[in-house]
Amino acid sequence: MTEAELMQLLAAITPPDEAARAAAHAHWASLAKPLGGLGALETLLEDAAALTGKAQFDFSRRTVAVLCADNGVVAQGISQTDQSVTRTVAESLAARRTSVCRMAQAAHCDVLPVDMGISGAPVPGVLDHRIAAGTADFTKGPAMTRAEAVEAIGRGIALTRQLAAEGYGLVATGEMGIGNTTTSSAVAAVLLAQPVQTMTGRGAGLSDAGLARKVDAIRRGIACNNPDSDDALDVLSKLGGFDIAGLCGMFLGGALAGVPVLMDGFISGVAALCAVRLCPAAAKAVFASHCSTEPAARLVLEALGKTPLLTAGLHLGEGTGAVASIPLWDMALAVYEGCYSFAEGGIAPYTPQC
Repeated sequence: MTEAELMQLLAAITPPDEAARAAAHAHWASLAKPLGGLGALETLLEDAAALTGKAQFDFSRRTVAVLCADNGVVAQGISQTDQSVTRTVAESLAARRTSVCRMAQAAHCDVLPVDMGISGAPVPGVLDHRIAAGTADFTKGPAMTRAEAVEAIGRGIALTRQLAAEGYGLVATGEMGIGNTTTSSAVAAVLLAQPVQTMTGRGAGLSDAGLARKVDAIRRGIACNNPDSDDALDVLSKLGGFDIAGLCGMFLGGALAGVPVLMDGFISGVAALCAVRLCPAAAKAVFASHCSTEPAARLVLEALGKTPLLTAGLHLGEGTGAVASIPLWDMALAVYEGCYSFAEGGIAPYTPQC
């Protein structure tokens, strides 16, 4: 995909359907319960209606796409493990034995591991959408070319659209890539004009010395590349990862296909931020699942104007937070479709008192 083709696609993303949102709101109001009594579970389906253009839903088929990629910045000692762990976990994802796989089974959710750029040969059982065998070390120059960033976004868009064509009504996002809290912190620091130290956490459990190396590497990467904060593609290509770019595309693809895309934690939140910076109307496809314990996670949620369903202290990755929120979608829909109405119960409808 060329940048011109990407911009043409983004121009096709329409604003939310407010008539469909109003229809879903009216249906909630007709049910025999206090108005707005289910809080965020009600606005969840109203937002989904505004995205899909209809007030009826089918979330029976759902999947979590786990985008895997390696990051050259690990050479700077910013992670507890080396990048070989990315491949090891990707293999375990293919074997359906990781944390998100077990949680997905409980949530009746499929798992789709995707190789966006793992170092070495392709991993059997992992969908091959690789751009290259990992990004470059951004402390020495751009992580990827602008064209590579566009291509990764394009593959993410195509992935969500394909899943929609296959009948998936709900798509959760996940990621796996040693070093990707470093790339995410770097991108977020620039896009949100925040100090690097504010946006950088311990990831998978860095020591004080490791955290200091991580902060230093991000500062050097920003100084070396001088990214343009007004150009999300520039920031993403210079400081990001193939997983973040692919996830960015998935949110854009959800906006094009009318499919809710569940944001996981900090990393997919940064990808969603990139998507919304590229196309503000794409925000309609972004559904926040939880608030990660990474320090900048709440800042990213606030920038997106999204409220998470869960605050459970999660910081595992792989899409575990997004999958953990799926049962709440099921519960919301169970009431929406099955609760008796005021009319059926012979009860006078509640009316707003303020």
